[in-house]
Amino acid sequence: MSDRQLPIILALGTTQTLAWASSYYLPAILADPIARDLGMSSNWFFAAFSAALVISGLLGPRVGRQIDAVGGRQVLSISNVTFALGLALLGSAHELWMLALAWLLLGIGMGLGLYDAAFGALGRIYGDKARRAITGITLLAGFASTIGWPLTAWGLEIIGWRNTCFAWAAAHLMIGLPLNLWFIPQVKRAVAATTETIKPHIPINRTMVLLAVAFAAAWAVTGAMAAHLPRILEATGATTVQAIAAGAFIGPAQVFARVMEASVLGRLHPLVTTRLACTTHPLGAIIIAIFGGGAASVFAIFHGTGNGILTIARGTLPLAIFGPQNYGYRLGILGAPARISQALAPVGFSLLIDKLGGQVLLVSSALSVLALVSLSFVHRQASPALKESMSSAAQ
Repeated sequence: MSDRQLPIILALGTTQTLAWASSYYLPAILADPIARDLGMSSNWFFAAFSAALVISGLLGPRVGRQIDAVGGRQVLSISNVTFALGLALLGSAHELWMLALAWLLLGIGMGLGLYDAAFGALGRIYGDKARRAITGITLLAGFASTIGWPLTAWGLEIIGWRNTCFAWAAAHLMIGLPLNLWFIPQVKRAVAATTETIKPHIPINRTMVLLAVAFAAAWAVTGAMAAHLPRILEATGATTVQAIAAGAFIGPAQVFARVMEASVLGRLHPLVTTRLACTTHPLGAIIIAIFGGGAASVFAIFHGTGNGILTIARGTLPLAIFGPQNYGYRLGILGAPARISQALAPVGFSLLIDKLGGQVLLVSSALSVLALVSLSFVHRQASPALKESMSSAAQ
C-alpha cells in the first residue's frame, strides 16, 4: 500500500464506516423504539428498510455509469447530503408516510454511497491496481457494526432515537462530506461523459450471469444471517447467551479475513479467494450440525471469515476479470441482484425458520454452494496491469 493511497483509504474507510453505521445497521437498534413511538408494527419499519435496499440496488447501474464518467467525488459527496436529509426526516417522522419517505431517501443514499460506489471510485482512480485500496477500505469499514451499534444504542439511551438520527445526519455533513470532498481526487472526465446519449455496452454474457448469480446467492446468506443469526443459533440448540456471544465473533472474523486478504491471500487471484470464501459458511454449518449449539461461536467465525472476503471480492473479482473499463457500471449491474436478494432474504428466511428451525442452515449452505458452483464455471483471466500488481504483491 503506497503512501499516496493511504490518505484516500483512511478517508473512504471512515466515510464508509459512517455510511453503513447510519443506514444498514440502524434498524437493529432503532426499529422497535421508532415503531413503538409511531404506533405501528416494527414489520412496517423493516418493510421500508427492505424497500430502501431494493431502491439502492436498482440505482446501482446508473450510479456506476456516473462514476465511470466523472469519478466518485461528486457521487459520494451527494450521498452524504442525501443520507443527512433522510436521517433528518426519519428523526422528524410522526406518521408512516414520513417514515417511508425517509427510507426512500436513505435508499437513494445507500445506492450513491455504499461499497459499490466506493469501489467504483477507487477503480476510477487506480484502475487495475485498485485491489489493495479496496481491501483497505473494507478493512476499516468492517468495524461499522462494532462502532455503529454501540453509538446508536448509547444515543438511544441518552438523547432518544430522534436526536440520534439528527446526530448521524450531522455527522454526514460535518465528517463524511468534507472527507469525500477533500480526499477523493478529481479524475479526468471520460470522453463518453460529454455526450449523455452515449451508454456503454456491457454484454450480459455467460461470465456476467455467473457472477451475478454467485453474488446474489452469497448476499442472500449475508442478509439472512445479519437479520436472524441469534434466532437460528438458538434453533440449533444454543442458549441465548451462546447465540449473542457467537454474534460478537462475526465482526472480528471479518476483519481478520480482510487482513489475510491484504497480506497472504493478496498473492492469489481473486477468483481463488472468492471460491474459498464460499466454502466457509457450509463448513460452519456442518460443524454445528455435528456438535450442536455449543459450537455456535465456531460457526460464527467460519461465516464471518467468508463474509469478510466476499465483501472484498464484490469489488476485486470483476476488476480482475474484466479490467477497469466501465468498472463502476459493471459493478452496478452485478450488484443489483445481490442488493435485491439481500433485501428479500430476511423475510424469506423468517418464514423458513418457522418451518425448518435450525435446519434452515441447509438452505443457506445450499445458497453458498450455488455461489461456489457458479464461480467454478468462471474462467480466470486478468489484464496485464493486474498481473503486474499481483506479481509485485507476491514479492
